[in-house]
Amino acid sequence: MILAVLLILSLVGAAYAAARRRYDPVVGPVSAALAALQFVASMEIARECLQNRVVSFGPGAFLRADALSAVLVLVVTGVAWISLWFGIGYMRQARRDGHIDDAAMRRYYAFTHLFVFTMLLAVTANNVGVMWVAVEATTIATALLIGLQHSKSSLEASWKYILIGSVGIALAFVGTVLGYFNFVEHVGATPYALNWTVLAQVAGKLNGDVLRLCFVFILIGYGTKAGLAPMYTWLPDAHSEAPAPISSMMSGSLLAVALYAVLRWKIVVDTRLGAAYSNRMLILIGTLSLAVAALLLIRQTSYKRMLAYSSVEHVGLMCLGFGLGAAGALAALLQMLGHAAAKSMMFLLSGSILARYRSTRISAVRGLMRAMPWTGVLFLLGGLALLGLPPFGPFTSELMLLVAGFGEQHHWLMGLVLLLLLVIFISSLNYLNRLLYGTPPEKAAGGDLNRSGLAPLALNVAVLVLLGFGLPRGLLQLLRQAAEIVRP
Repeated sequence: MILAVLLILSLVGAAYAAARRRYDPVVGPVSAALAALQFVASMEIARECLQNRVVSFGPGAFLRADALSAVLVLVVTGVAWISLWFGIGYMRQARRDGHIDDAAMRRYYAFTHLFVFTMLLAVTANNVGVMWVAVEATTIATALLIGLQHSKSSLEASWKYILIGSVGIALAFVGTVLGYFNFVEHVGATPYALNWTVLAQVAGKLNGDVLRLCFVFILIGYGTKAGLAPMYTWLPDAHSEAPAPISSMMSGSLLAVALYAVLRWKIVVDTRLGAAYSNRMLILIGTLSLAVAALLLIRQTSYKRMLAYSSVEHVGLMCLGFGLGAAGALAALLQMLGHAAAKSMMFLLSGSILARYRSTRISAVRGLMRAMPWTGVLFLLGGLALLGLPPFGPFTSELMLLVAGFGEQHHWLMGLVLLLLLVIFISSLNYLNRLLYGTPPEKAAGGDLNRSGLAPLALNVAVLVLLGFGLPRGLLQLLRQAAEIVRP
């Protein structure tokens, strides 16, 4: 029942926002409150998964959550809650500045709730077809939000996202169809044939060659939505144009949701073929993504695009982790949590920086620590976390990933990873220094914007520090259970 409540809350929020005939200032707080309730529900789901291993609802366990699903539900609801809370003041400021009108405000809240609904459905659906539909629906919801301002650049970014995302989802659809017909041919048409649980049980009877091809389509298809190379090109344009709360959710949670779909298919493939095949594929695409991010971060002119390419880096690290055995899977899940906390905060702060400096160019932003002190401090902490410095979570997860890689005897690979991380570190630290220090321009005077929206970002910092110093016992147990599911 708790799974149904989780989804219904999003639909209630979307219906409430869409029903307003004119702008209602209460919609923002109501949306944030509903997101908070969803986060509470996600913690209850995690608790039940720790006790019972599985939570299900509906005929044939239509909705089903295990520890892996619970981790993703926590990520989606946590990022949505912080983003909608921050977005109350952010969107009001955008309306006062004339960037959006009342109709756009209604669309923003309605489609944001639908966006959250589709992500939650994707990670709780027990049916591969429903999951595919849910991931495709995220494209529709976010495309409308990227083009919210109806400017030429935002519409171009929206259409580019639709085209590239649709190609990726089409490839994932081919992989799903191949998997289904493989099942029907070797097992026969049975009830709930598209359920994860059924596929995993009979995977040993499936044709191995078809499964190999199926996983290639799945990895490239859903990898497009995850921002993995070579199909990452929608990321910088979409993040440059989307409202800050939407960029926060797209980077902090949507990329993880798409990677979750790959992991579910990995479980099926590994049951039939062993882990070596999928591990090689994940290591290859993860290393490629890390290399692409390193090269593109050497010369960047926009801080929003810089953050977008940083997402390519971190999702690449997650892929590497999932390809490096049980210890690597645990590191990748911890990296997922740290990236969600840090990147969602950084994109939210970038919205305030844009509103104050009126530019996304790094060269136009100087003296952030003096012009917007609290924003600057939080931006510094988030930047250091993304660079993998202690005492933040990404330092711990990246160290665990390197230890797992050396433990699996991938010495040359880990040497390359260290080199690429060093390039990213030097480039990103240079940009961070240029943004934070120096004399701010006169147009940046006025102090922090949306000060009430900065308060929830203290939770992001707390999560990052908690992940770095020591995980709570319950969360560590949940992550270990999730790692066991990925690497049984």
